[in-house]
Amino acid sequence: MQYARSMVAASLDPLIAISSEGKIIEYNQAFANMTGVSLDALKGTEFLNYFNKSKNARGFLKAINAREEVIDVALNLKDQANKTIKVLINSSALKDENDTIIGAIIVAKDITEQNKISAELTEAIVFAEMATAVAEEAKIKADEARRIAEAAVKSKQQFLSNMSHEIRTPMNAIVGFTKVLLKTDLSPKQKEYLAAIKTSGDALIVLINDILDLSKVDAGKMVFEEIPFKISNSVSAMLHLFELKAQEKNLSLEKEYDQRIPEVLLGDPIRLHQIILNLVGNAVKFTSKGFIGIRIQMLEEDHEKVLIEFTVRDTGIGISEEKIPYIFENFQQATSDTSRIFGGTGLGLAIVKQLVEAQGGKVKVESKQDQGSTFQFSLHFKKTRQEALPETIIPKSDTTIKNAKILVVEDIPLNQLLMRTILDDFGFECDIAVNGKIAVEKVQSKAYDIILMDLQMPEMNGFEASIYIRKKLNMQIPIIALTADVTTADLSKCKAAGMNDYISKPLDEKVLKNKIMFYLAKSAMKKQNAPIKKGEKKYINLQYLIQRTKSDPLLMTEMISLYLGQTKSLIKDMKESFQNKKWKELKAIAHKMIPSFSIVGMGIEYELLAKNLLEHAGKQDKKVEIENSVKELEKVLNYACQELEIEMNLLNKMK
Repeated sequence: MQYARSMVAASLDPLIAISSEGKIIEYNQAFANMTGVSLDALKGTEFLNYFNKSKNARGFLKAINAREEVIDVALNLKDQANKTIKVLINSSALKDENDTIIGAIIVAKDITEQNKISAELTEAIVFAEMATAVAEEAKIKADEARRIAEAAVKSKQQFLSNMSHEIRTPMNAIVGFTKVLLKTDLSPKQKEYLAAIKTSGDALIVLINDILDLSKVDAGKMVFEEIPFKISNSVSAMLHLFELKAQEKNLSLEKEYDQRIPEVLLGDPIRLHQIILNLVGNAVKFTSKGFIGIRIQMLEEDHEKVLIEFTVRDTGIGISEEKIPYIFENFQQATSDTSRIFGGTGLGLAIVKQLVEAQGGKVKVESKQDQGSTFQFSLHFKKTRQEALPETIIPKSDTTIKNAKILVVEDIPLNQLLMRTILDDFGFECDIAVNGKIAVEKVQSKAYDIILMDLQMPEMNGFEASIYIRKKLNMQIPIIALTADVTTADLSKCKAAGMNDYISKPLDEKVLKNKIMFYLAKSAMKKQNAPIKKGEKKYINLQYLIQRTKSDPLLMTEMISLYLGQTKSLIKDMKESFQNKKWKELKAIAHKMIPSFSIVGMGIEYELLAKNLLEHAGKQDKKVEIENSVKELEKVLNYACQELEIEMNLLNKMK
């Protein structure tokens, strides 16, 4: 009993000892503090006096008398002020010296705070579950909103595609026949009227292209090229376009060019032209006296790239301060009178902003009304050792292949007549099919050299007809798409359907003739030349060169000739440098080879082979890998040169 007394007194938790009858016989200060009853007053009192006489409390005493151990029984304890305290009761038997049970030792642990925390945790879990449900619902709504937005973008793209086709198709006939008529004998007045029609048609095409460009940027479909070009030449060519108009308005056209800018850089000259054309075009349009100046300045340079700032300044009508924040928005102009007085749609600056920002640049403007405007934008361009592609194309005239048979697949009578007129003028034989189904029937009954395929037609469209000709009939007749829709989606579909190339409507007769001539000559050459060594493997693909030169045979011949001369010299130098262990020279040769691979369409695996040689030659390690790379590159480049020489022979027949 003395041991029990000592244990009770030493405990920090509320602890008591009771007899078998339920009377308190020992207790500690912690229990007195919990109940608010003094130590002297506790002794001999009934255990149940301090607890609500609940079923649990009575059951607790019963368990003690039955000599059972009690674990974690929850009871409500009442203190002196009749306040309820939630406690957790644990007890074990109290025995005398003879090991006879005479009562129980009880620990009463206050679980009020624990219950509070548990309740808060339960509440938090409930709220978390509710928040999760809300978040799930929000996610479902967000997914639905995204789906609706994506559907809207697709609908917008489809609408623009349809509108492009619907507008371009009649414009093809209007512009095409205008050009045809301008070639005939006309009175001065008739020429004047037709020139006005052509100018209006060209303006409409510019508008259509602007809207499609904005659509491409919005949809993330705008693709920017990285090709070698000379910025100085590009800017000069752009300014040359405005010289006559500037002279008519008695404006001086000034150019300031930073000579520190590398002569050749990698970038997208077409998009740069588009930006400069819009800015300089606006400057000329809105300036009636004074000057227009363009300054090109290098702001930053490192071993890989340069940052160039372009500034276009004029002394024109200017822009009011409150209008400046809005001028880069679609269809916005400086004043409500601007469109009426000067014309235009307000898309030019929106396109400038989106084209600049899509390439990681920034555009800004400073302007004062009646004092002029200054537009600035900056773009990064990569450095390169490649030579710039020629930007002017001088097509050879009177380059025809006799007895060529062309099948035109077109459903609109006006366009049929236009194509027949143009092809007759070229000296080609022309048949017409009004839809893809008839085209399929015609190619099975008559041999054609080229198919000019419209895309949107009843019964069987151009895509379906091309797939049928390629897959079902296994024919490899060159197919050139005539598309009024120049969106990315349609051009990808053209390629997937097995078409070789495309021409956008309204047709450019020069481009049409060059492309026809190229594929006619290529087909003729295939019939005359034996297969290249290495069986069916091809090392080159001239699609990029065809695109950049617009299929012009003279320009392609020049480019291939330059490549052949350079490559044969590099093969010789590469072998000599390796044999003489001149690793630095070998590295430089490999570096010089790499850029030209893409021009002639050599695969990425050959570029990686050259890069591997460049890396190991630079480190002067892995001599066996260097030797293998040199041998493999020599073999690959020789095969590529053989293929290019055959292409050269083909192109020479077109001169």
